[in-house]
Amino acid sequence: MNLANAFLASAERNLDKTAVFWGDATFSYRHFLNQSAWVAQTLTTVLGLKPGDRVGIWLKNCPEFISALFGALRAGAVVVPINNFLKPDEVAYILRDGDIDVLISEAAMADGHEKLVQGRPSLRILLVDHFGSGPFESSPVPSSEASEKDLSMLIYTSGTTGHPKGAMLSHGNLLHNVDSCRQVLEAVQLDRFALVLPMFHTYMLTVCVLLPLLVGGSIVLVKSLHPPKRILEEMVEHEATVLVGIPQLFRTLLSTPPPPRLSLRLCISGAAPLPVETLKQFGARYPVPLLEGYGLSEASPVVSINPIHGVVKPGSIGLPIPGVEVTIRNEAGEELPTGEIGEICVRGGNVMMGYWKQEEETARALRDGWLYTGDIGRMDAQGYIYVTDRKKDMLLVNGINVYPREIEEVMYQYPGIKEAAVVGFPDPRRGEQPVGYIALADEAQFEEAAFLRFLKERLADYKVPRRIIQLPALPRNATGKILKTALRAMRH
Repeated sequence: MNLANAFLASAERNLDKTAVFWGDATFSYRHFLNQSAWVAQTLTTVLGLKPGDRVGIWLKNCPEFISALFGALRAGAVVVPINNFLKPDEVAYILRDGDIDVLISEAAMADGHEKLVQGRPSLRILLVDHFGSGPFESSPVPSSEASEKDLSMLIYTSGTTGHPKGAMLSHGNLLHNVDSCRQVLEAVQLDRFALVLPMFHTYMLTVCVLLPLLVGGSIVLVKSLHPPKRILEEMVEHEATVLVGIPQLFRTLLSTPPPPRLSLRLCISGAAPLPVETLKQFGARYPVPLLEGYGLSEASPVVSINPIHGVVKPGSIGLPIPGVEVTIRNEAGEELPTGEIGEICVRGGNVMMGYWKQEEETARALRDGWLYTGDIGRMDAQGYIYVTDRKKDMLLVNGINVYPREIEEVMYQYPGIKEAAVVGFPDPRRGEQPVGYIALADEAQFEEAAFLRFLKERLADYKVPRRIIQLPALPRNATGKILKTALRAMRH
């Protein structure tokens, strides 16, 4: 079994059922079956794609994302979903690192395409605007012969080294996680999952794309997020039953009265810690359970969630999902007793194969069959897990992981910057905001507006520091390492 064949089996059982609601339009399983066949044919016949080749998908949320995803999988390709907020320089790194010569994108991003092709002349771009135009209606559709052990996706995660790493997820990893989520969320054909976050994110890919489509359910692909009440209107109109989001989304919905005909049976919060106060206020306003969960790309991504039936513990990320084990370990790799704080470690069929072309990073993360997440936490006597700290120095901006080192590397490229550091400060709307600290070389001239323009050209907007604070020198310890704890304490 592989993802392509799992989708084909589900689509054959539900040909004329609506798979996706998109504003006023609806798209059936038959539509995605046919359009993904066209994509697979185009990739292999026109672009010469071979099984195992990587295909990048650089798209905003749209129904064609699904056709691109399953079309590439049906062609035997390895799918590389790319953050659509990234700038061309950031995308170019992923294309180089992943050896990607085929990119599925859209005409609206044409400016970025020109820059990408200049830096990678071998790159060929297939536009979703042209999906379905071609002579392949009667030609045979390639059949993926991938096994569960074969690589299916590369999910690029922000890296502590300043560059993102490609987490290698096999077909089996994702099928395992989908089935675990099916069990714990009690997902059935009647469910309609509201999809409001970016589809490139592994959280959305697994829980809001693969899960509903492989169980024969439907996706309510929310077209408009503003104003917040429009999200609720679309969910009411299309009778969504499950809403998957991040804490900021549920905080936003607190400002909007719940409509009387809401069909939701379940809300799930992940990607960032859910404040207990938000959970309490949401529970008081909405007659729907809001369950906090936890995951990471390296685990396909879901690891744990508070149960639908049973005790929900505010501040906890719940219990491990079926088929997944979690332990708390010390730096020596020894399992710690109940209640003690250490590194959260995960084992199960959902755990990645490793990092793409990064043997040292893989050896650091995967030890004795366990994935060392880098997140710090504890487990109580009932097996509920609590995250007490995050990966060192990592920021969470609107639920998206941001690693300061990546920003700092770009800051150092600016003339006159002698020292640079980025830390996160709490932000009530975005969770955290990056703040940059710099020290200039002797006699260097500095204009903040020009510096910020420089950063905006090279970094996704959410990564650009909201403030730049200039110091004579950045605080360092005895070994010369910049003391970020001291910078955070300054609270400028």
